[in-house]
Amino acid sequence: MDGEVDGAGRVLAEPGQRLLARIVDTMVVGLPVVMVMRETLPGRVMEVAAPVAVAGLLLVYEAVQLALWGRTVGKRVAGVEVVRVPPPADPGADPGAGAPPSRLGVGRSVLRAAVYALPITVRPVPFLGVAAGILWVVNAAAVFEGSWGRGGFGLPGDARLRQAVHDRLAGTLVVKARSPQ
Repeated sequence: MDGEVDGAGRVLAEPGQRLLARIVDTMVVGLPVVMVMRETLPGRVMEVAAPVAVAGLLLVYEAVQLALWGRTVGKRVAGVEVVRVPPPADPGADPGAGAPPSRLGVGRSVLRAAVYALPITVRPVPFLGVAAGILWVVNAAAVFEGSWGRGGFGLPGDARLRQAVHDRLAGTLVVKARSPQ
């Protein structure tokens, strides 16, 4: 799967790069929140409040950075960025024409961040916590759907583009960054 490109010639991020970015971003947001809450709130209150606080802050952290720069701190560390899915190629058109803008926009950034972050809020609720865990497994597995051949999960989007569920719903791709910043 190395070196796969999207319709605009951008190299798709490797699953390991995506995982590294997600781990870094989760630590940047989650670790300070949990440390402060653990010291200031009683046990059961912390167990319920922490997931909500982490999800809310993760949503804002990711949505703002993606809207402004297309990258979070974790994505910078991993060398990836989030871009729009390129429009379908028109066989008669100039190959460089109609390239998507580099910025995702606020709506697309918030949607992508929300689909990932909001399931965290239901973790303390027994049945919903299990459902959110299953959603995360499907979300991560969707990145590999193209590797399993056509049909896979039957999710919208092109399985060859390594899109997680939040990417497919927001119309985004994770690609290797063109610049080292």
